Amino acid sequence: MAFVTLPESSNFVLANATLATVTVSGYKAQAREGLVKADIVIAGGIVSAILAPGTAPAELPKTDLRDGMVWPGFADMHTHLDKGHIWERQPNPDGSFGGALGAVRADREANWSPEDVRRRMEFSLKTAYAHGTTLIRTHLDSLAPQHRISFEVFRQVRDDWKGRISLQAAALFPLDAIFDDAYFADLIATVVKSKGLLGGVTQLSPDLDARLDRLIRAAADNGLDIDLHVDETEDKQVLTLKSIAEAVLRHKFEGKVTVGHCCSLARQDEDVAKATIDLVAQARIAVVSLPMCNMYLQDRHPGRTPRWRGVTLFHELAAAGVPTAVASDNTRDPFYAYGDLDPVEVFREAVRILHLDHPLDTAARVVTTSPAAILGRPDLCRIAVGAPADLILFSARRWSEFLSRPQADRIVMRQGKGIDRSLPDYRDLDPITEA
Repeated sequence: MAFVTLPESSNFVLANATLATVTVSGYKAQAREGLVKADIVIAGGIVSAILAPGTAPAELPKTDLRDGMVWPGFADMHTHLDKGHIWERQPNPDGSFGGALGAVRADREANWSPEDVRRRMEFSLKTAYAHGTTLIRTHLDSLAPQHRISFEVFRQVRDDWKGRISLQAAALFPLDAIFDDAYFADLIATVVKSKGLLGGVTQLSPDLDARLDRLIRAAADNGLDIDLHVDETEDKQVLTLKSIAEAVLRHKFEGKVTVGHCCSLARQDEDVAKATIDLVAQARIAVVSLPMCNMYLQDRHPGRTPRWRGVTLFHELAAAGVPTAVASDNTRDPFYAYGDLDPVEVFREAVRILHLDHPLDTAARVVTTSPAAILGRPDLCRIAVGAPADLILFSARRWSEFLSRPQADRIVMRQGKGIDRSLPDYRDLDPITEA
């Protein structure tokens, strides 16, 4: 049950709201733990004013939030909508990274028809929408012929969800396939047609620089940005992140480069890690950490308790000026058996795993303004006068309350109106998971 009731009017006030300063533009007030109090005036689905508490026009209907938090819509900048929800028919046999690779390969080859991919994508987007997400980037497995199938479905889904969730897609393929000229040319054509990004999985190899050179040249020639899976391993000898930064600098690449995971960076000696971080900052590369999936897969050995958390050097990267964010990653598939594309869960777990607390003043940025900026959409995922009233209302008043419960009673608003927050039933997937 919702904790407050929104007025029927299209012009009203969300009174006595608590806002995280990093999610608000153009409003200054005395802050405590990065939180301020405000009245938000909404007119015709737009935020028309952000005012000091008690100063909104008296004639407007008011919903008293009693200091409840108001957030903008979320950005989930690293997901796998094409893999989601295959766990029931293709689980990971041992929870390992290798087990995940084999299980996904088997399921993809047997089941990933246009209908199957679309049905699971739609389920995921309904879930994300109900949780309050407004911006998603997904990676799409892009070995032939799957690249054509999944990108065509993605284009259809992106059009269908326009106005509800803004969608981006990056092609995910092993870089050892980059020298297959016919395949790579067709992949580039598919990505360009889809207005997507070039992605890939980097692996330590003698010809890694040559692979990166070809990737970056192709991106530059076709006006594409890059989003890579990098160093998703506990092996400290693997540090392709350094090679990527050097390649970006070598080519003076002007597009955006994003990398995810970077787990092995946390295994390096301090001087090695610092040198790599400095290069990443110099190359203007953004880093997204996937804390839930990384904890699930990394340092997993039968009968042995894990010794480390699996995540990258998030604080050190941020301190060096590297744009950083966190995201959901996989959802109910062999790479992560759990998850619900809920950025509240991602944020809550990221705070705990990455120690984003003490203080929490700027922590809210990692699922809102920071990923939106990295994805080239700084207009989204922030509260600002003149912006759509795409807001999320919480009964929680302070950080301790927000982070201690799943916030299941939240209200999600789109253009000033509450949406139906009913989550799709997993039974809806039975026809494809039980087939």
